[in-house]
Amino acid sequence: AIVRNAISRPLKLLSALGLALRAAKGSERPWHIHVVYFAEACLIRLWLAESKAQHLHAHFATNPAEVAMLVGKLGGPPYSFTAHGSDIMDRPAQMGLPEKVGRAAFVAAVCWYGRSQLMRWISQPLWSKVHMIGCGLEPGYGDRAQLPNEGNHRLLCVGRLSKEKGQLLLVEAAAVVAAAGQPMDLVLAGDGPMRAEIEALIAHHGLAGRIRITGWLDAEGIQHEIQQARALVVPSLSEGLPVVIMEAMASRRPVVAPCLAGIPELVIPGETGWLYPTGHVTALAEAMQACLAADAAQLQRMGAAAHRRVWADHDVDVEAGKLAHLLLESARPPAAH
Repeated sequence: AIVRNAISRPLKLLSALGLALRAAKGSERPWHIHVVYFAEACLIRLWLAESKAQHLHAHFATNPAEVAMLVGKLGGPPYSFTAHGSDIMDRPAQMGLPEKVGRAAFVAAVCWYGRSQLMRWISQPLWSKVHMIGCGLEPGYGDRAQLPNEGNHRLLCVGRLSKEKGQLLLVEAAAVVAAAGQPMDLVLAGDGPMRAEIEALIAHHGLAGRIRITGWLDAEGIQHEIQQARALVVPSLSEGLPVVIMEAMASRRPVVAPCLAGIPELVIPGETGWLYPTGHVTALAEAMQACLAADAAQLQRMGAAAHRRVWADHDVDVEAGKLAHLLLESARPPAAH
């Protein structure tokens, strides 16, 4: 692929290679990884030319966006990307965001907070390139979910067992709830590198009978766990706007979550759930206790409000329509091979 690009467009090839090497400066990844991205871009540019593609869209502002940018530098079609999660908050300086955004036709952020963080790292004239296009749920998702009964004391946490997802914090909060005599059943749906440490902390607090770790689950398994729970609890220390919050709210489940990133755009205290200061064990425990003490009428009211709230902003057909409009606006006729 590199040779074919070198023969057909040698100057563009050298320019793209130079861009890849510049991207390596200050990056947390070694320079040869960026050369691999360059090679990938050469191959993708050929695929796009052969298929007569008029636009390239990437997901994540990290290496996928870099590859898309290099494809454009090689003479490929206009590109865009969707910035997800906490990567744009954690490592913006190492990602070359200003250049990626500047060269892009447009950029999508999955929440307003994410858009604001992109705005921090780019010049004001580029702000208009960044659009809020949320992740969406398929029509009918959660419509058959039954409301939990008042005797259901199960809380569900879904996520990779890792530091940023905060399950250690949740176990500490669960110990506070248990010590207060509050009935509680906690399910941690997921797996990951922190599992042994989390299991050790569960044993330390004598909570093995109250906390269960499921291991990895597929989408159907997660939906089943949501429907078995009273509410979703999110202990994360870093986030964007988790899709699992949308899934729980669509299933008429209120959410206990930190006041973090895009989460308050969906979780409204007293309306669709309970917010607490990020990383605050005592406040998380208090929010969990408030959730567990809620009566059937409150659960029904909050579940209905959560359902309305998420569908107002996260219908996949509506959000896909926004993205399609931007793609059509920026598409151009394919260049020759």
